[in-house]
Parts: sequence; C-alpha cells; structure tokens
Amino acid sequence: MTQSSKTMAGVSFVKRPGRNAVSDNAPVEKTVSEVLDAVRTRGDAAVSEYSMKFDQADLAAFEVSDAERQKALDDLDPQSRADTQFAIDNVRAFAEAQLATILPLEVEPLPGVHMGHRVIPMERVGCYVPGGRYPLLSAPVMTIVPAKVAGVGEVVACLPPNAHPAMIAGCHLSGADRIFRIGGAQAIAAMAFGTESVPSVDKIVGPGNAFVNEAKRQVFGPIGIDQLAGPSEIFVLADETGDAEMIATDMLAQAEHDVRTRVGLITTDEALAKAVEAEVDRQLKGLSTAETAGTAWRDYGEIALCEDEAAMIAYSDHIAAEHLQVHTADAHGLAKKLRNYGSLFIGELASVVYSDKCSGTNHTLPTMAAGRYTGGLWVGTYVKIATHQWLTADGVKQVAPPAARQAATEGMEGHRRAAQMRLDRLQA
Repeated sequence: MTQSSKTMAGVSFVKRPGRNAVSDNAPVEKTVSEVLDAVRTRGDAAVSEYSMKFDQADLAAFEVSDAERQKALDDLDPQSRADTQFAIDNVRAFAEAQLATILPLEVEPLPGVHMGHRVIPMERVGCYVPGGRYPLLSAPVMTIVPAKVAGVGEVVACLPPNAHPAMIAGCHLSGADRIFRIGGAQAIAAMAFGTESVPSVDKIVGPGNAFVNEAKRQVFGPIGIDQLAGPSEIFVLADETGDAEMIATDMLAQAEHDVRTRVGLITTDEALAKAVEAEVDRQLKGLSTAETAGTAWRDYGEIALCEDEAAMIAYSDHIAAEHLQVHTADAHGLAKKLRNYGSLFIGELASVVYSDKCSGTNHTLPTMAAGRYTGGLWVGTYVKIATHQWLTADGVKQVAPPAARQAATEGMEGHRRAAQMRLDRLQA
C-alpha cells in the first residue's frame, strides 16, 4: 500500500482508481449514432435487426400482450410479488408527498399584473428498464410509479428482450400502459422517433448501459431526458468511529452492479483506511459476485485520506457521488455541511441497498459529478412548471412605459410599438 502525492488540499490517497469511467465510454458513440439513424429512417425493421444482432432476439411482435402480462404476473412467486408491492407502495407514498410540495401559483406583484404557473403532467413518457446483469425488480418501480403519480397520460416501458419475466410483471404492477421488448440504443431510438409499433414520447427516463446512456445524450433536444447516468457510484465518509466490515460490505454491495462501478472511502482516519482495504480483499474471497465486484474495486475503487473534516467535506463535494453514506460520530451534523451528492444516507443504519430496493426514495440518481448541479429522478421529473400572466388596464400602465423605453434603447422598434400600443389605446 502506498500513498500518492496530494492532489487537493489536505487529501492523499491510500488507493487510487486504475481507470477512468468517463474516457472508457468514448468508443460507443459511433455505434449509437448508426443505430439511431437506422431506426429513425427504417423504423421497426431496424429495431428487429439490432434486436437480433445485440440481443439474439427474433420476435414476432415487440409489444407485450395482455395475456403475456398476466402470465408474467401469475408466474411471479408470492413473496416476490409481495416485496415488489411493498416497494411500489413506499415509492408511491414518497412521490405523492413530493408532489404535494409542487403547487400552482397565482400572484399579483404589481397592481393589475397577474402571473403564476401551472403544474402540467407530460403527455407521454418512455421508461427504459434495464435487464442488466441481474433481474432488477426495483428498476421499473423507480421510473414508472412516479410517472403515474405525476399524472402522465401514457407511460411506455422498454426492457431488453431477454429480461427476466419478473421484470414484465414489475412493469405491469408499477402501472406501465404499454410494455415493449426492446433494449439498448434501439429502444431509445424507437421511443424518441417512433416506429410502426412504438409511439414517440416526450421524455425518456431510466438508467442503462453505456449504449443506452449515449443514445439518450444524442436524442436530447426535441426529446427530454432525465439525466445522463454513468456507471453506479458509492462513497462513504467516515471518521475513526467507522466500522471497516460494514463499510467494505456496503461498497462491495454496490460494486457488484457492474465492473465499472465507482466505489470509494473518504476518511480522516488512516487506521480505518487500511482496515477497509484489507476487509474488502477478505470479503471478496467469499463473495459469489466477486468477479464483477472485484474488477470494479481494482479498476475504479479508491480510498482518500483527509487531514481533517473540512478536507473530507471538500473532497466529497468535488466527487459529488451518486450514493453518499455518512459514517461518523455526528452523522447528522456532518450531513448538513454537505452540498453535492445524488442521495444521502445518514448514519450506519441507512444502507444504500434499502433505497436501491424498496424504502421509497428513488434509486435513479446523478453520476459522474452531476450531483453538483442536479438531484435524482423524482415526481417533478414528469411535470412541467409553465408560467402565465394576464393584465388589467392598471397593469398595462405599470409595465408599458418601462418596457417601451427599454425596447427603444435596444433599437427594437417592433417591441416598442407592441408595448406602447396598449397604453396609447387606454389613454385614447
């Protein structure tokens, strides 16, 4: 174990990541561009070709029928169905509480000048549901349930053709109006542009692999997206009170998502740093998903040693981790000082895995330092805050003179006339 030279004030490294997840994403851009262009111009035919090429799926129809939905539901074992419903209920309750904070507005800031906003649900959204390495039963819950709570008119779900049948049941239970067996960049293209089978949507949400993420980036503009989500991330902030076994367990739990998961410890205690590194190595020996988790730890894992709490906070805010756990003597006190993260887990009892599965907060969160400027998926993702205004004669007398003068100063004669006309007619 060696420490590198300091790269931020008060921060050194017990373990550095061996690779860079952002640069590792570059080679997919050309492939995705070709997929998008093909689906845009050839519709279902291109989707079929790419489904065969990438997923080895030769489907007679993309859409999951009502009978297939029912079979997936019937085949779901009772405990899995109960657990899925538990997650749905919790996510719905939290989304409803969030929606209650988003209120319409009507104000009169000047006499006769009335303005406000409406909270308008989107007409149709597309939810990408990853099949991934495991059947992530919580994935459809996190994207579809908040959309239904928000009042979206139609929710379209796409999931890879080889996804576990339980994922279809999860989409159904979560409230998807239509479900399609299409994965990867071709699913994003189908939802963005529309095909003979798949309707075009107004916004696409949900995580996916590098190809899905790049496709979302390339279609953004006419089509809204929730965010560009890279590989999963977890960082733990800990002082000398940290439990090495628990920290290592939580980091490896997230690392088993993908070989490109970014995992890290930020600590003020060198003894804990060494203990966690040793504990990760020990636990990997008995972890059934060690091939994935161990690769993620080797390539993207890090342990940062900070000289004091201020340096720990500064480095954490610089990283802006997707999932940030706080394991310190005063976890709530430290949490109040943190600014940049996707979702915060305060104290040792709050594990990321609870949010990942069923506790109620959304697990679709910003990665790659996007936590510096945005939060994660939430019910507000599915509504528009659209402003309006109306004026009385008194209102025109308030705003027309300065608006006309400003337009004249700017040399915008058409604007000046439009502002002045109403005032002139009132005074006639």
